[in-house]
Amino acid sequence: MSLRVGLIQTRTPATHEAALAHVAPLVREAAARGAQFILTPEGVNVLQKDRDRLLPSLRTLEDDIVVRGLRELAVELGVWIDVGSALVLRKDGPDGGPDGGKAANRQAVIDPAGSIVATYDKLHMFDVTLPTGETARESATYEPGDRAVVVETPLGVFGLTICYDMRFPALHRALALKGATILTVPAAFTRPTGQAHWEILLRARAIETGSFVLAAAQGGFHEDGRGTWGRSIIVGPWGEVIGLLDHDEPGVLVADIDLAAALAARAAIPALKNARAFVGP
Repeated sequence: MSLRVGLIQTRTPATHEAALAHVAPLVREAAARGAQFILTPEGVNVLQKDRDRLLPSLRTLEDDIVVRGLRELAVELGVWIDVGSALVLRKDGPDGGPDGGKAANRQAVIDPAGSIVATYDKLHMFDVTLPTGETARESATYEPGDRAVVVETPLGVFGLTICYDMRFPALHRALALKGATILTVPAAFTRPTGQAHWEILLRARAIETGSFVLAAAQGGFHEDGRGTWGRSIIVGPWGEVIGLLDHDEPGVLVADIDLAAALAARAAIPALKNARAFVGP
């Protein structure tokens, strides 16, 4: 089975209204080029590093204007849209807002009827101090998820991850063992780590699991002062690069993937079957 996928590379602004105006034409372009499944980057609804500015602007997933706009586009264009992630309010606080003052970094898969058929909250928080001195403390703003998510669709079986998750092979293996042959990795990767590790990690996850990897990225220098790497990429289950936007500008990457290639790769190198439990060290 051949599937035409579209990856959207954005430079998401710091307000929701501007973010929707930014991403909508790119989604339309991907659909016009025949994409049946369209993936956006992490934080496609708003990017704002300042927690005190970000949190008051957030809404629930259902009320977010960018998510609503993408649901409307899915219906209009007759396509599946994966909101790589939206930064949204959680509903489990005592007043219906975010428990402990934290938000969720949430992926949402939308079908052509405009329904949200699956959601996934980012499991791994990017809490680091880089050699450049750049720091990030996602756990100060976002509550991590606690479950892995596989989505069965008429187009294929997708395993959902977000950005920093790519550094944790066990998650991708678990998704593959549950039947996922396409792994989504929307991201807003930093420039220093992107230059060093972005493509290597994504190709490794594809090879280890015999899966396609779709990695839609934020790119360039944003209104809130952050810099992201871009270079949205589609990797095949043998580790080959099928498509790449070799820059950090907003754009659209479209490619055809043959889902039978994942089964062939897993048959040739049956690492998922051959792994053994062990004791120690």
